[in-house]
Amino acid sequence: MKRGLDGLPPLERPAGVAIRPYTDGDRAAWNAIITESFGRPHDFTAAMAPDPAYRPERVLFAVVDGRAVATASAWNRPGPGGKPVGYLHMVGALPAFQGRGLGRLVSLAALHAMAAEGCAEAALQTDDFRLAAIQTYLRLGFAPDRGFHPSMPGRWEAVFQSLSNRKGRTVGR
Repeated sequence: MKRGLDGLPPLERPAGVAIRPYTDGDRAAWNAIITESFGRPHDFTAAMAPDPAYRPERVLFAVVDGRAVATASAWNRPGPGGKPVGYLHMVGALPAFQGRGLGRLVSLAALHAMAAEGCAEAALQTDDFRLAAIQTYLRLGFAPDRGFHPSMPGRWEAVFQSLSNRKGRTVGR
């Protein structure tokens, strides 16, 4: 999925929610959020810190009552002409905090961080079955990248059909 970074909505935090970057001691919180979100073990030290895009200020957390409960990372990579391209990476929220818009909030904070670093566009990858995440990304202005692979048009049609079948949900194609 892709989107330009011009015209981002403002970052409006609900009362009691803070956004902050990774600090020493956040490894366990990140591990818990991502492990629970993805349903399999993840370790910050192995998955994030060695990545050339890693910088602590690019790993963001939504914090409630002093507890990190959601995360998203604002990676960037060299793009065409040397301009950086943002990459929304490793987005998740603890199950008890899902459905509260915190994934959207921390993702939007990451998009703002990418724009502040000079990225003109952002991309992300996700799994077809992560319908709640896909819905969030669509609402944030991401559009399907149907040309990524020959299977993409059919897969996106299936995703949109599944989203349309979700009770009380509407989607745009």
